[in-house]
Amino acid sequence: MRITFLAVGKAKSPRWDALAQDYSDRIRRFSPCATKIAREAEASIASNPEQARASEAKRILAALPAEALVVALDVAGEVVSSEDFANKLQKWRDTGVRDLWFVIGGHWGLAEEVRARAAWRWSLSRLTFTHEMARALAAEQVYRALARLANIPYAK
Repeated sequence: MRITFLAVGKAKSPRWDALAQDYSDRIRRFSPCATKIAREAEASIASNPEQARASEAKRILAALPAEALVVALDVAGEVVSSEDFANKLQKWRDTGVRDLWFVIGGHWGLAEEVRARAAWRWSLSRLTFTHEMARALAAEQVYRALARLANIPYAK
């Protein structure tokens, strides 16, 4: 199963970017893993939530392969434990999902069209995180799940 993180906008903090990259590198022990960046909304519309989400949605949807199983990181999504997430990942892997894409929106979140494309909407927490933090946290949870499924000890 190939895993891809699709994030809107480049990380502004090299520390968060490095942390996300570190976990992506760890994921590669178990599965091919990549990160793709969709360009943020143009400055002229960036302050308008609806226009910004619509602009970014076009780029996100264009980047998603038709056969990909899409997980949208969404504050209104389902909150699950790390164990439940690992079970979900195992189910996808065992049922033959070949391309698993995690989509992380920009400053204003994801447009409804992107949410509708997702097979699952996942909330990392009821707290709000920057998209840079969300990318690092999602990668860490994917790594944690894969390590658990491979019976490799990982800190609890």
